[in-house]
Amino acid sequence: MRQTRRAYLATTASALALGTAGCVGGSGGNAASALECDVPQREQVDSLPAPAMGPEDATVVVDGWEDFACPHCATFSLEVLPKIESNYVSEGIVRYRHHDFPLPVNEWWSWKGASAARQVQNEADDETFFDFSHTLYENQSSFSGGDAETKLSTLEEIATDAGLDGCSVATAASRERYRPLLEAERTDAADDRGFRGTPTVLVNGQQVSPSWDAVQSAIENAR
Repeated sequence: MRQTRRAYLATTASALALGTAGCVGGSGGNAASALECDVPQREQVDSLPAPAMGPEDATVVVDGWEDFACPHCATFSLEVLPKIESNYVSEGIVRYRHHDFPLPVNEWWSWKGASAARQVQNEADDETFFDFSHTLYENQSSFSGGDAETKLSTLEEIATDAGLDGCSVATAASRERYRPLLEAERTDAADDRGFRGTPTVLVNGQQVSPSWDAVQSAIENAR
């Protein structure tokens, strides 16, 4: 999927320039969906394992909490996570786990983006989830404005181009099928763990800066 991914609208170049300071919440349009897909109503999902890559018995576990509308999360996902994957996950040293933390930065996309990605995980697998998440971050600016119909149509097209059921993914986003799961993860992050921004990264349970240098140093010290 990463070899065939297309950037449909604007990329996140401006977001990447912000660095990895972190996102602390915000607001956005709470538009109703105008998506027309013949997808039956399905039950909402309140439980799903954290998407993960790497061996379960890896020496080092890296956990990341992200909001799909957060530009700093885009920086982490597009610049730092691929380095973790190529240098450590592929070598069996690190197991990386994704956690959703809709602050929300954007009331519309923070929830719907996460629901779309979790639908991909549920219908396919964790590897596809990470590839699809990468694509969403590449196109993050496409979902920051405009009307709901256009944004959901773009999401459907991106999913279809990736070989997925675009209508199913876009409908899951529109209906916020995974809202109960996401709200539980948000409560865990904010109330139970005391996290205040995204991305929040832990290496073997110790919080570190989401920059590559900091994560790499922590992994090297823990391995």
